[in-house]
Amino acid sequence: MKFKNKLYTILGAGILLTASACESFLDVNENPNNPEDAPISGLMTNSTYETALNVQRIGSATSNYVQYLASPNPATSSDTMDPVNFSGTWFSLYNVMTDVNEIIRKAEESGANHYLGAGQILMALNLGMTVDIFGDVPFSESFNFETVTPAYDSDEQLYQQVLSLLDQGIANLQGETAISIGADDFIFGGDIDKWIRFGNSLKARFLLHTKETSGYNANEVLAAVSAGFQSNEDDAAVTFFEQRFNPWAQVAINNSNLLLGGWISEQFVQALDGTSYPTVDPRLPLMIGTTDEGEFIGTVNGAGRGDAPEQGARSTLIPGQFYTSTTSPLLIATYAELKFIEAEAALASDPARAYAAYLAGIEAHMDMLGVSEEDKAAYLADESVSVGAESLTMDEIMKEKWVAMFLHPETWNDARRFDYGYKDMTLPENLNPELNGNYIRRLAYPDSEVSRNGNNVPNVTLLDRIWWDQ
Repeated sequence: MKFKNKLYTILGAGILLTASACESFLDVNENPNNPEDAPISGLMTNSTYETALNVQRIGSATSNYVQYLASPNPATSSDTMDPVNFSGTWFSLYNVMTDVNEIIRKAEESGANHYLGAGQILMALNLGMTVDIFGDVPFSESFNFETVTPAYDSDEQLYQQVLSLLDQGIANLQGETAISIGADDFIFGGDIDKWIRFGNSLKARFLLHTKETSGYNANEVLAAVSAGFQSNEDDAAVTFFEQRFNPWAQVAINNSNLLLGGWISEQFVQALDGTSYPTVDPRLPLMIGTTDEGEFIGTVNGAGRGDAPEQGARSTLIPGQFYTSTTSPLLIATYAELKFIEAEAALASDPARAYAAYLAGIEAHMDMLGVSEEDKAAYLADESVSVGAESLTMDEIMKEKWVAMFLHPETWNDARRFDYGYKDMTLPENLNPELNGNYIRRLAYPDSEVSRNGNNVPNVTLLDRIWWDQ
C-alpha cells in the first residue's frame, strides 16, 4: 500500500485509542459526564483497524462451526458447539461502535461528510456482525451515557438500521466534505470510490441474509452488486506489518511452538483433496500445511487428534502462507465474496449471469492466493466445476464460496441459511447434548452482559434462530 509508511507514524496515535476516547456503556466505572476527547482522525485509525480485528475475532469462533478448523483436543467447547463466553468479542464490537458513534457525531458537527459516510458504513458492519451472532442486542440506548443497563432492540429492526446506515453512508460519501480522509484510514487509505463500492458490497451481503424472509428482493441485491467491488483491487482489508502481526499468523506461529491452535478440520481437507469432490483443488497447499509425512490430513471435529497425538501428524495453519504471513491482510469483504453473492441472487432468474459470477468468484479467489494460470485453467475446466449455466445449483455455489471465504465469519451466516447442507458435513463428535442432535444457530450472550444487564438479556438457547434464519 502506498500509505503504508504513514500508517507506522500514526499507529501509536490511532491504535492505542483501543482504550477509546469515549468508552461505551460497558465501562461503568468511567464518568460519562467527563469523557476524554480524541480527534476524528485517531478515531478513524482505531475503528478501521479494530473492525478488521473484529472480523477475525468472530471468525476464530465460527471457523469451528463451519469446519474450517477443529480442536486437537477431544470434546473442546468451541469444537462441540457448547456455550462459550464471548465477553471479549462483545466488548470489542461495542468499543468499536462507541468510537464510530463519536466519528459520526464529530463529522456531523464539522461537515466532514466523508468521515460521516465511512463512519456510518463501519457502524453498519459492526452492528450487523453483532446481530448476526447474538440476535437482539442493545443499540438505541447504548451510546447516550444515560444508563448502564440499556434495553435490547429487536434483531429485525436493527437490520433495517444496518441497511439504512449503509444507504446514508453511501450518500454522504458521494457529496462534498469539509475534511478529507487520508492515511488515518487503514482499510482504503482515503480512497472514497472504494468506500462507496465497499458500502454497496456490504449492502448486497446483508440483503442476501434476508433471502428466506418475505421482504427479500433479489433485484435489490443485484443492484448493490453492480455498484460494488469491481476486482480484487477493491477488497476491503487491513494489511499488517512487522510491528503488528496478522492474528492468524500468530496462531500458526504459536502452533509451531506447540501452543496448539489452527488445526484443520477433516471436512475441509476432504472437500479439497479429491475425497468429497472429484477433483483436487490447487488452492489446498496454498491455504494449509501438510503433516510431517507431506500429506493433508484433517482433524475430526469434536474427536481431537485421535490415534495421531504427535505434533506434525495432522494438517494445521502454518506460518508464511496467504492467510498466515505476519504481514497478511485481514479480509473484511472481497470481490470473490461479491461474485458468489451475485451468483446466488441471480440463480433463479438469470442462470447465465449466475454461472459467470460463480466462475468469476472461483477465479478471483485463486488469483488472490496466487494459483498458477495452468492450475487455475485446469480446475475451472474440470467437469465437476464447469457444470454449465443450466446445471448450476446452490450446492456448487455454496461449496465454492465456502472455500473462498476460508476463516471468515460470513461463512457461518451462509451455513445457517444453507442449513449446514455442505456435502459430507456432519455434526461434530461429542456434540453438546443440549443441541439435541442439531447444529448451533447463535452464540450465547456473554457472561459479562448477563452479570451487568441480566434483567434485559433475552432468554434464548443456542438453537433459537436469528430473525433471518428461517
